[in-house]
Amino acid sequence: MPAITGEEYIRRIDALESEVWIDGERIQGNISQHSAFQGVIQSQAELYDIQHSQAEEMMTFSSDTTGHQIGTSYLIPKTKQDLQARRKMIQRWARHTGGLMGRSPDYMNTVLASYAASANILEGEENCFPERLRSFYEYAREHDLSFTHTFLKPQSNRSTLSVLDEDVTNAKIVKSTDEGIIIKGAKLLATQGGITDEIIVLSAPGGIEEAEAYAFSIPSNTPGLKFVARESFVTGKSRFNAPLSSRFEEMDTIVLFDDVLVPWERVFIYKNIKAMDDLYKKGKFTPFTLHQIVSRQVIKIELLLGIAQIIVETINISEYQHVQSKVTEIIKGLETMQALLIYSEEQGLIEESTGVYIPARQPLYIAINQFQELYPRFTEILQQLGASGMMTIPTESDFESSIGADLKNYLQATDKNGKERVRLFRLAWDISMSAFGARQTLYERFFFGDPVRLSQTIYHTYDKQPACTFAEKFMKE
Repeated sequence: MPAITGEEYIRRIDALESEVWIDGERIQGNISQHSAFQGVIQSQAELYDIQHSQAEEMMTFSSDTTGHQIGTSYLIPKTKQDLQARRKMIQRWARHTGGLMGRSPDYMNTVLASYAASANILEGEENCFPERLRSFYEYAREHDLSFTHTFLKPQSNRSTLSVLDEDVTNAKIVKSTDEGIIIKGAKLLATQGGITDEIIVLSAPGGIEEAEAYAFSIPSNTPGLKFVARESFVTGKSRFNAPLSSRFEEMDTIVLFDDVLVPWERVFIYKNIKAMDDLYKKGKFTPFTLHQIVSRQVIKIELLLGIAQIIVETINISEYQHVQSKVTEIIKGLETMQALLIYSEEQGLIEESTGVYIPARQPLYIAINQFQELYPRFTEILQQLGASGMMTIPTESDFESSIGADLKNYLQATDKNGKERVRLFRLAWDISMSAFGARQTLYERFFFGDPVRLSQTIYHTYDKQPACTFAEKFMKE
């Protein structure tokens, strides 16, 4: 089966009839028609249509086993050119979403590809099945499956001494049978939960209990699997009133496992803490996923820059020095992120044991840690530039009413009538101030973990010795 169309994606998701709960009720009927999911499912379908219609333009590659055209987000790069092709594909999708869909299919496709490319780490390890992982990757890419994932424990006790208490909330293996393993408990936080073909379930690194050490994938409609959605941030179907939330509101869900049976053929690791840590720390998960994330984030900054500059031009404030400085902040952020991304590709290396081309980690670590600081600041800049205009935002119905002509007149800008001006400011509001926009900011703050811990990782992993050697030599001379 080649890369699927958007219609096929929607048909598959509706046919699953996964157990999804929202506002105290289980969703009945086609989830693609539910108000909380309709917009994002349609947007995701549009991505598949872009991939399908532009197959020859870096969006797909030819399978080495079937000859089918497969989505490039599944590509395991063997050369720098392969890695660049991945980036171009990711950014093509990101341009359609403004970089606002952090869990567009390319993210988890990248994660699965990274694990398949790291399967050699599991060879000979107890309770590890690298051949199953490779086989599932092959199956997923040939069927163009979509994924969500979950790996976080519920926030029941985040203290440093929490290991001394029994954790009764985290999903764990409660039994092993001839058919597979039985999972019971809860996990956070599956974005797009219930609207993908499958869910990949992982343990976070650093675990101490074998029953909580596992990696597997199961269909989203597996019996006993429940997705509990938060309140929807969709404020309506109107793309004028809610230009972003109406299209890109990726629902976040709590995942409940009620004695879920995971068949052995879908179990990649179980009851092996070291293997889970090695897959994360020694495998290709970090460089591959960071490359995908930063590729998307570059496009997101470009969107923010564009909105900011159009606001400046619309209300004619470009002569003010503080305005120029604020827009320049975004420009510097954009160029810095682009430079780090390209640098990671140029400094990549081929791993001799697997022949896989791996981007340099440090530039990507620095880029994503920088973005955790940049993104909240850039949305704040939009608020500062827009000022009262961010609250002077009548709805589409207002403009279609008997007072619409007055609003078009009195809310006009230098080169826009009132409705055109409000359309711009509603876009700025939806990305920086609405519930959808606030969720975007929180999401980017913690996308790859706590910013402080990530900066500590950079400190401990960065090779500082060449700089020290240079400084010592400089002092002696």
